[in-house]
Amino acid sequence: MPMTVVSGRFSTASLPTCFSLSRLHSVKYAAQRRVVFVSRSAHASSASVSVETNSNSNVDFVIEKKDKNRGEKKILACPICYNSLAWISQPNGLIESAASGIQAQCNTCKRSYSGNETHLDLAVASGSKRYSEPMPLSTELFRTPLVSFLYERGWRQNFIWGGFPGPEKEFEMAKAYLKPVLGGNIIDASCGSGMFSRLFTRSDLFSLVIALDYSENMLRQCYELLNKEENFPNKEKLVLVRADIARLPFLSGSVDTVHAGAALHCWPSPSSAVAEISRVLRPGGVFVATTFIYDGPFSFIPFLKNLRQEIMRYSGSHIFLNERELEDICKACGLVNFTRVRNGPFIMLSATKPS
Repeated sequence: MPMTVVSGRFSTASLPTCFSLSRLHSVKYAAQRRVVFVSRSAHASSASVSVETNSNSNVDFVIEKKDKNRGEKKILACPICYNSLAWISQPNGLIESAASGIQAQCNTCKRSYSGNETHLDLAVASGSKRYSEPMPLSTELFRTPLVSFLYERGWRQNFIWGGFPGPEKEFEMAKAYLKPVLGGNIIDASCGSGMFSRLFTRSDLFSLVIALDYSENMLRQCYELLNKEENFPNKEKLVLVRADIARLPFLSGSVDTVHAGAALHCWPSPSSAVAEISRVLRPGGVFVATTFIYDGPFSFIPFLKNLRQEIMRYSGSHIFLNERELEDICKACGLVNFTRVRNGPFIMLSATKPS
């Protein structure tokens, strides 16, 4: 099958609109010379490509043409109008640094997007020079360098007091829900420093892993932690993207599964976020998430609902008081087959896009 190999800076590639993005792979994070071989699985038509990176390119990409037999399609989209992006090449065929040129442009609204050495920025206000949009406190907290640095160095470990069994166990629990979509693509939404993104990538259970977060510093931590691991497997399948959970930069029906670990309670509007997740999931796609529920003994706290409203007003965090709230959100957003597992305040839930 014909292949196109494009060298360049992180996270975009020189690509005509006729090419598919579903097989977009980041190949190398450190700037060094290396040869990487990408081959199809046994059930696909036989094809392979060797990619040789140059010392002056941070990341290279291998982009396959659309395979008509497998029906692969584009996945990335403009977060403003949700139409596909056209990748713009430089005259020499290389994508230069984000500061020196446009990397991608929407086919419809002509909005342009770029990436830096760590991630592709597909937030709505990305690239704005004067406009800044403060987010709720719970969101801004995770954008700070200190919290981003501490997240895997003690912060996340404290979740055990809320019934969270730990990342490895949570990963094993999630796999049970994800069996119908193994081999497809997965978005690790609100990925933080990439704890689960690395687990998904290392498992080799998915063709593409997109680590997505709104925090630039979290994505920077994700990038640095990846580079610290020697011989990290399947690194070519992992792409880092900055985006708003309520405005996902993916085409409708293009995603196989979305995972959100310990994130639902941090989203300013869980219903808006789950609606977006429902939009991008393909029929039969799976949504898996974990969060806290303050029921049981907490339900005896006087005026708890009123207190929740005040906390949400000032912090932006959402406090769930029972399982039915989460089930209602999923149903309202068009997801079915709601199931859950509990351990004290901890809950892992799953819902499916109707097929």
